[in-house]
Amino acid sequence: MKHSDSLFTALRCSLLLCTAVLALGSTVARAQTDVELQAIEKDLNDVGTRITRLQDLTDVEIVQDAYGYYVDKAQWRSLAGLFADDATLEIGGKGVFTGKDRVFEYMQTGLGPIGPRKGGLIDHQQFQCLPTIHDDGVTAEARCIAFVMSSGGWGHNYYEDDFVKENGVWKFKKLHGPFNMYSSYKEGWIDHVIVNTFPEKFKPWPDLPPTVIYLTYPSYYAEPFHYVNPVTGKPAPTPSPRAGGEAFGR
Repeated sequence: MKHSDSLFTALRCSLLLCTAVLALGSTVARAQTDVELQAIEKDLNDVGTRITRLQDLTDVEIVQDAYGYYVDKAQWRSLAGLFADDATLEIGGKGVFTGKDRVFEYMQTGLGPIGPRKGGLIDHQQFQCLPTIHDDGVTAEARCIAFVMSSGGWGHNYYEDDFVKENGVWKFKKLHGPFNMYSSYKEGWIDHVIVNTFPEKFKPWPDLPPTVIYLTYPSYYAEPFHYVNPVTGKPAPTPSPRAGGEAFGR
């Protein structure tokens, strides 16, 4: 082989090697860029998930709060519209009503006709609402306290409610509102209280019996917490279902 041929071959090999190295470097750079892009995409998705979760928390609380305002002014059709078609409602010891039509019937028959009226008061103030969005993103729960001032008396109850997201809209799936206390104004809860409602106390009759039997103040019933302790991550102890049962803290 001539010297010129050897030189030419060496140069060609060097050129091919350089080309291969450049190609490899480009591939590595592209791979590194893909990894970075995937990381950025994941971060953006995580941010999007957090934003959605925060919006869901707000929307669930809005549905719960709207319920109270509709009660205030006896807007029973608007109230029933907050419920999914197969939702349930259980207030006090009255029993379970199934479906939004029965929710409407319970309100209109049990609490009076649609709309505010002279001498009527049903102020339904809700506090300390604590919603929880489940990992599936389409189911949720919320616990609230309600203080009721009505022309029939005043009372205090908790809500432990379930929600479902249908076509992007949050609705009640289950409203469960056990009373803690209900009393007249004249005597007050220290001297005279209503121990609880029961299925046959007033119309309409429920579709199902109460899910739990309990007494109100001066007895007490601890409604189970749907959420874990936000600091320790531990669930609350399961309360006794007995009237006057007590759950001891851990």
